[in-house]
Amino acid sequence: MPELSWFNGISIKIHWEKDERHHKPHIHVYYNEYEAVVGIDGDMLVGSLPEKQYTLVKAWLYLHEDALYDAWNRCLRNEPVKKIEPLK
Repeated sequence: MPELSWFNGISIKIHWEKDERHHKPHIHVYYNEYEAVVGIDGDMLVGSLPEKQYTLVKAWLYLHEDALYDAWNRCLRNEPVKKIEPLK
């Protein structure tokens, strides 16, 4: 699962597999013992994150929405994804 970005101890990854049914473009977020699947629109789909980290992730999603949809579409075409700038 390629890592798109890393900031403030938060790792953001993306992947897509042919066998899986992905209904909504999303990312996988890892922070310490927390794991979550978050829609590119910011909706928490599965798992949980501390409120502070979730707020940071949502801000990052907002700032990089176009790049994230590009990464999602690249995954669908089995193309390599590009790293996305971390939240500063």
